[in-house]
Amino acid sequence: MKNYRFDSLIFILMMALVASTLGSCSQTKTKFFSADHPLFQYCGRVDFSNPELPRFWAPGVYIQARFEGDSCLVELNDEVLYGSNHNYVSLQVDDQPVRRIKLTGKNNVIKMDAVGEGPHRLIICKSTEAGIGFLEFAGLHCEKLLEPAPVPERKIEFYGNSITCGTGSDISEIACGEGEWHDQHNAYMSYGPVTARMLDAQWMLSSVSGIGLMHSCCDMDIVMPDVFDKLNMRENQSQWVFSRYQPDVVTVALGQNDGIQDSTAFCSRYVEFVQTLRTHYPDAEIVLLTSPMGNEELTAVLKNYLTSVRNSVHARGDSNVHTFFFSGRYNNGCDNHPDLAQHQEIAAELSEFLSNLMGWE
Repeated sequence: MKNYRFDSLIFILMMALVASTLGSCSQTKTKFFSADHPLFQYCGRVDFSNPELPRFWAPGVYIQARFEGDSCLVELNDEVLYGSNHNYVSLQVDDQPVRRIKLTGKNNVIKMDAVGEGPHRLIICKSTEAGIGFLEFAGLHCEKLLEPAPVPERKIEFYGNSITCGTGSDISEIACGEGEWHDQHNAYMSYGPVTARMLDAQWMLSSVSGIGLMHSCCDMDIVMPDVFDKLNMRENQSQWVFSRYQPDVVTVALGQNDGIQDSTAFCSRYVEFVQTLRTHYPDAEIVLLTSPMGNEELTAVLKNYLTSVRNSVHARGDSNVHTFFFSGRYNNGCDNHPDLAQHQEIAAELSEFLSNLMGWE
């Protein structure tokens, strides 16, 4: 009898809490805005086959919105690939600290608090890569969705491997060698998005861990020329429509997973890839980068390779291809990847070069 009364008391208290929460929600007049609402801004390789549940695999895909109210609720669906993978997302309201959150189920609701009634700027970014599975954005609960601020006119796209994905960079919560291999991913704070934000530009990360130009690591059966034109680059699925995002600058950071190859074969393949990129980006400046985590031997070889590729492309009449060599090796993160502080350093180097190249102040 005592247990029955105790359980009844707990039930009554829980119902009271739910009623209080519902009452609070009704007082704030929160509304649900579906993902197909025209006031949401999307950037990256997004599949809009179902406009109410846009799906994306790539790291660094981001969504922006402006809202009124002292908080909002973000709805995200996680593929939960293999029944166990959970993506990380990075979210920020205004200039508050970025929250990097590991999703916990297929359907996720994340509350984001704001200071004051607004208007507030919200950004939602996928911080893990395609190999961890897709995300779907379902929509936003808030008092009012507002006209978004204009997006930057400048656009940059970053092709690369795990470094560009932000793999192994964030050890703020889980140390290297602990948890799952993607627990240290942080695409939002990787050098590409950081560079773009330094230059007031949009960004898109077209990158896959382990991928190479002609040789990928880890028994992968794809290389970048196979998948650069796909929505899901890791699984080589679904065609990407390049007209949806025409960057002013395209950077390519490949070679770390290739290692030292036959120079003629590697350079020929690289020239072919640059020429293929040019067919999709007729007006972009293309910048070939050394690997930020390359050791002394690989970096020396890549400098020679990239110089040869640039000169060869120039000789074919395309003078809008450039090289940039990082000044050092960045490998303080997991498995010799750059950590978050080093991604800031990489971005500082690259943004200075791009600013001078493009005349961006």
